[in-house]
Amino acid sequence: MSSATRIVICGGGAIGAATAYFASRRGAHVTVIERHAVAGAASGKSGGFLALDWCRGSALDELARRSFRLHAELSAELGDPWGYRRLTTYAGYAVKDDAGRGAPGRPWLAQRVAITSRLGTPDTTALVEPRAFTTGLMRAAEAHGAVLRHAPVIDVVRDGSGAARGVALAEGEIVEGDAVVIAMGPWSLLAARWLPLPAVFGHKGHSLVFETGGSIPAEALFLEYREASGEILTPELFPRADGTTWVCAISTLGPVPLDPADVAPDAGAHARLEALCRNISPALAAAPIKARQACFRPVTADGLPLIGAVPGIEGAYVATGHSVWGMLNAPATGEAMSEMVLAGAAQRVDLAPFAPGRLPPLDDADF
Repeated sequence: MSSATRIVICGGGAIGAATAYFASRRGAHVTVIERHAVAGAASGKSGGFLALDWCRGSALDELARRSFRLHAELSAELGDPWGYRRLTTYAGYAVKDDAGRGAPGRPWLAQRVAITSRLGTPDTTALVEPRAFTTGLMRAAEAHGAVLRHAPVIDVVRDGSGAARGVALAEGEIVEGDAVVIAMGPWSLLAARWLPLPAVFGHKGHSLVFETGGSIPAEALFLEYREASGEILTPELFPRADGTTWVCAISTLGPVPLDPADVAPDAGAHARLEALCRNISPALAAAPIKARQACFRPVTADGLPLIGAVPGIEGAYVATGHSVWGMLNAPATGEAMSEMVLAGAAQRVDLAPFAPGRLPPLDDADF
């Protein structure tokens, strides 16, 4: 396809925004269609943690390394409107109502928290504020001519040969395109009615955002925390450049509502998470809570994303299922998708492990 290719991207999360940015930068005519809000789901509520080499030894390693580099480049090129921050990252453990060994030199941590190892340095771990990152990339795409539309997509339109040639909106309009990219996170499951796509599931996460100011340094923390019941939780704590600190610990499986605006937390999840936070950090105990959040991360049957052409349907592509690494891998995924659509193949990352055809497509009996 030429640089004048019309690309319709379904989904305004980090993957859709990154694809829009790289494709529009190459001269494509891009339309992004988002039913709810840009960064309105996991792309606005996730932790935004980035790691260079935490996927080593897996099929994601090449994608992650390329994407980690792109995050630094995009921050520099676009003026860093999303608080890109290098971090030192640690592992540790905590036991409720136990003194532990303490964390010397870290008055923001309770004595019951013990730091056991360093997991990353500022050369290998970093952070972005995910909503600002996603909306910032979308604005950059619009500066290159991309158009953002708000409407539900209800079908992929095909021509006489069966090739994808646009999408149908709920209001009855057809948005024409030479290529259609499905990047709807866990809502990509809806597109399996329109295209031969594998299942995409939703894994719900709960998080709190605290207003901590400068009380917590640029240190990310991955803990094991034993509750009084004996249950082990694995809280993650990320202090952001904007003076907020994001913490998560509780994940569940459950049905994904049709409308992203209807995502709701599990009963008691935020109270439980807040109690944990007050227990592990006097800085968190003293800080007001800015946001209580719940979102669904998209996952596939084998844990790898779907990135590539939809088998048997010319002009149809999918980019979703990134699980906990969606924010990390958004730039390299967007870059690769723009290359695949406009040049016929990804040029910097091998997408073969993520080919949608590796998993069986859903059929009507699955719905």
